[in-house]
Amino acid sequence: MAETDTFDAGQRRRAFWLRQLRQWHWISSALCLIGMLLFALTGFTLNHAAQIEAHPHVERRSASAPASLRDTLGHTQHRDKGPVPAELSAWLASTLQLDTAGRIAEWSANDIYIALPRPGGDAWVSVDFTTGDTEYELTTRGWIAYLNDLHKGRNAGAAWGAFIDVFAAACVVFSVTGLLLLKMHARGRVSTWPLVGFGLVAPLLLAILFIH
Repeated sequence: MAETDTFDAGQRRRAFWLRQLRQWHWISSALCLIGMLLFALTGFTLNHAAQIEAHPHVERRSASAPASLRDTLGHTQHRDKGPVPAELSAWLASTLQLDTAGRIAEWSANDIYIALPRPGGDAWVSVDFTTGDTEYELTTRGWIAYLNDLHKGRNAGAAWGAFIDVFAAACVVFSVTGLLLLKMHARGRVSTWPLVGFGLVAPLLLAILFIH
């Protein structure tokens, strides 16, 4: 009777952990699904970036800064780099529809230069203190370049960086629960551990033999 009770307790314990692992596995897989597809596809496009031709598109705009703003900029105390003044940020937003709030600008004796990098492209704007000449240039390289930069987290901002952290954590949960489920079902599936071992050994051998 005691052996039966012990066996039943073991079965209940196993059933409990199976339910828990399956629940966490499907929840993490649901969270990871779209992200994993995105990162898998962009992993392919990044690996073949040299074969995928990009066609950059360049957009240019210009404006003239008012005398009052030029005077403010000319008398602003600054170093080689510093924050964009609030007056300039407000004027660029209203005139060129640019969001430069909180950006760091490069200052010289006669002008201010603001880099505006973004996923899939680049941009900048400069304002001359003397003439008021304001030049803006935006370069975009298409959707593939945009998605590739999202894959790398390049110039994508803090919100996207937080998403990548959450996504990475969900992938870890998905992988670990999958491994534990494999362990619990491995007894009836003899190919389980050879396949897991191949998944480990194959990239390891490639790295050792072909990456120098």
